[in-house]
Parts: sequence; C-alpha cells; structure tokens
Amino acid sequence: MNKPHVNRFARFRCVLWIGLPALLALSPLAAVAQGDASGTPASTPVFWYILSAAVAMLTAVGLVLIGVAGLETERAWDAALGAVAAISLATLAYWAVGFALQFGGIGLVYMRPELRGLVWEWSPLSVDWGVGWGVAGLSGWFLAGSDMTALVYALFLSHLPWLFVVTLLPVMAVRGRAPMLATLVIALLIGGIVYPLAGNWVQGGGWLSALGRNLNLGHGFLDVGGAGSVFLLAAAFGLVALVVWTPRRAAAASAHLPPDYQPLLTVAGSLLVLAGLIGWLWSNPLQVAALSDLGMMRGSVNVLLSAAAGVVAPLLYTWFVAGQSHPTLAARGLVAGAVAGLAAAPFIQPAPALLIGALAGATTPLLAYVIDHLLRLDDATGLVVTAGAPAMVGLLFAGVFADGAAGVGWQVTGVDNFMGVARQGVSGLFVATGFQPDFPGQFQAQLIGMAAMIVWGVLTGVVACAPLGLLFWGFQHSERTTHPDPELPLPRVTAGAEPPAPERRRSFPPVPSDPST
Repeated sequence: MNKPHVNRFARFRCVLWIGLPALLALSPLAAVAQGDASGTPASTPVFWYILSAAVAMLTAVGLVLIGVAGLETERAWDAALGAVAAISLATLAYWAVGFALQFGGIGLVYMRPELRGLVWEWSPLSVDWGVGWGVAGLSGWFLAGSDMTALVYALFLSHLPWLFVVTLLPVMAVRGRAPMLATLVIALLIGGIVYPLAGNWVQGGGWLSALGRNLNLGHGFLDVGGAGSVFLLAAAFGLVALVVWTPRRAAAASAHLPPDYQPLLTVAGSLLVLAGLIGWLWSNPLQVAALSDLGMMRGSVNVLLSAAAGVVAPLLYTWFVAGQSHPTLAARGLVAGAVAGLAAAPFIQPAPALLIGALAGATTPLLAYVIDHLLRLDDATGLVVTAGAPAMVGLLFAGVFADGAAGVGWQVTGVDNFMGVARQGVSGLFVATGFQPDFPGQFQAQLIGMAAMIVWGVLTGVVACAPLGLLFWGFQHSERTTHPDPELPLPRVTAGAEPPAPERRRSFPPVPSDPST
C-alpha cells in the first residue's frame, strides 16, 4: 500500500540530485556579478561568457531527464550514470586534443591578437584552391602555453555544453545494451576526435564555413547553434550504435505510444532545456562579436518560439489517438523544435521560426513510429526523433528564410557588401526589402554541410562501434564456451548473507519519513 508513496519520493530525490548541482553551479555567478569583496566589479564580457556557458549546461541536464524518463528503472539508472561518466571522459579528451583539433587554426580566419596561439590548420589542398579548406587544427594542445588568452579559454568553455550533448545522446541511447567499457571508449572518441573535427569544419574556420569565400555559396554552411555539428552528428553516430548493439524486436501486432515511466522528469527536463537555450546560443565570443543587437535579440526570441511550436503537433496527435496528451512525446517535440531553431535563429523572421519549429515537432510522432515499429530499433531515449530529422529541417530552411538583415560579414564573407548591397547579411530566397536573394547558393551550402555531418557521423559510427561490437561479442562467446553447461546450479545464499553482486538491486536510499522504512 505504501509503494506509490516510496516511488514519489524516489523520483523527487532523483530530480533533486540532478537539478541541485546545476543550480549550485550557478550560485557563484551571483558573486561574480557583484564583484569581489573590495568592490571591484567583474568585466562585462568575461561575466557574460561565464554566465551564458553556465546557463547552457542546463540544456544537457534537461536532455538527460527527458531521455531517462522513457526508460525502465534499471536502464534509466544505467543511462543516467553512463551520461555522467561519458561527459567526464569526453571533457578530458576535448581538453587534451579535441579543442586543438577544433580551434587550432581559428586565428587564421579571425585576425585577433588574442588568437595568436591558434594559427596552425592542416589542409589536404594547396593554397591554389583557395584559403580556408582546413580540416583539422594543430595548435592549442592541452590548453598549454603562454598564448592561451582569456578569449581562448572562453572558446573552450562555450563549447563544453555542446560537447556534453553530442556525447551523452548516443551513449544514453545504447547504455544498458552495449558494455560499459564500450560506451566509455565511444565517449573518448567523440570528445577527442569525432565532434572536434566536425566542429572545426563548421565553427572552427574549416572548409564548410569557407564555402562562401571559396565557392560563392552564400555565407558558407550556416549552423549557429550546432544543429548540424552537435545534434545531426550525434543522431547519425547514435543510429549506427543502435543498429550494432540493439537487437531488433519482434514485430508488434499494433503500434503503441512510447512508454512514459516518469512524466515528472519529462516536465522538469523540458523546462531546463528552455532555460538553457539562450546561453547555448550566445556563449561563443566569436559569434557574439559578429552579430548585431538585432541578431542576438531576434535569435533568442526565435529559438524559444521554435521550441514552443514544436510541442503543438505531438500534443494534438497524442490527444487525438489516445484521448490524452503524452508528456514524453510533447517534450521530444519541444526539443525537436529547439534543435531546428538552433540552425539559423538570428537570420530569420519570427513567423518562419514558428513554421520551422512546428514542422520539426510534427516529425516526432512519425519518426517514433518508423524507428520503433517499422525498423524495430529500441530508440527509447528518442535520439533520432529529437535530434536527427529536426536538425535537417532547420538546416534546410535556413537557406530559404534567411532575410539578410543580420549576419553582416558572417564567417568573414561579405564584410563590406554582399550581392552588391552594403550591409547585407546572411540571405536565402525570401529576403527583406532592399536586399538581394541568394538562392540557391545558400541552400546548396546547407545541403553540402548537412550531407557532410551525416556521412561523418555514419562513418565514424561504423569505425568505432562495429569493431567494439565484434570484440565484446567475442568475449561473451568465449565466456559461454568456457562454461557451456547452462544447467549448473547457482550458488546458494544463506539467510542473512549478502547476495552476489549481480543480484543486488539498485535503489535510492530510504527516506526517513517513509512509513515503510
């Protein structure tokens, strides 16, 4: 009779354990805002980057809560702990080699004295093909050296939330299916190689960002908030991991909505994602410096509108087919709308932002049906549903609805004028009055960048996951061969003795006020 009471307190404690560290992480920021004890105020730029990066961490926390809300208790525990371990290892790999691979040549694109220590980029093509065909940075290892300025540390800090998300999404999707050691290796690879190289091409001054300068394709590949280099990349990599480690389920007689084990976590995760979106967009100092006040304010409004619009279609769909709203699908729709809006929020009008978010949210129930019931893959965390297709929607429509009013000189393209018009920014097909459309140039750049993220994610997923899958399958097969008799008696456990480790049940500590304890 007391079981529901215990479950409510257990879930409440889970929310507190995950949410309180995030709030405590923000508490020092109030002191920074007020200055030190001597009354000296902190400089405005430094405070802004610290605050926005800290707020952006809430996005990763929210995604963890939304992901585990649709998992059984045992697997939810594994997924949450796996996400924490993956984030830790990915951070170490990013500090050691990943940041250098991503931003080691950024000083060649943005001629700022603070970036003098990041001026080495490797390119497979000669300079005769143009400047900006870089694919990997080669300086800034371990953030060591006297040239590591405050701007360099701000770049590192601003992309840690992006690193967290691109790592935890595929790890959570296969945690409990893949061996723990395999997921940790995946985290190291994503943090050290997979994400940094993709980030170099898009945000680090690499070849995708230079498509405008080298091939006259708009302003290069647009991906302000990491819709491609974070979410689409994670979805492509994670889909391969699901194929390798998740056995296909038997075909169900009828389709069902995704399970919704802990709706409280879903609601809390949705609110945290909304809270973290603004910091997620504006923690990168190079992007903040390249956008006007209009771009920043409009981008902040647009990404929230996209997230809000993404909830509508899943809510209406579940209300129609099940007679009541479904928290998990609604939260996934919110994330889908936010992901789509992150592609080009500063460069579009609010009405297109609403449309993009609504379309991205509408893909959520459709893809959930395709992944779970047609392909029969166990995507219980909604990785592909919330990250892959919505990112593609946002990236494609960015090349259509960019209106030219923001993003002057974006990615060092069209600094003085663009399309023969002074002060024209990023442009697509439908532009504001007085600007020239740039179609299909910008749209083609979006297609190239989107294809690059998918191919890179699938390729690295196969290279990383297939050998690990075969290796651990060989270990398991060898262990079964060593102990072939399945009828061997299990070891006995005497009364009062501690059960063997595999039989121990994971549970939350008891609440003192629980009658059952």
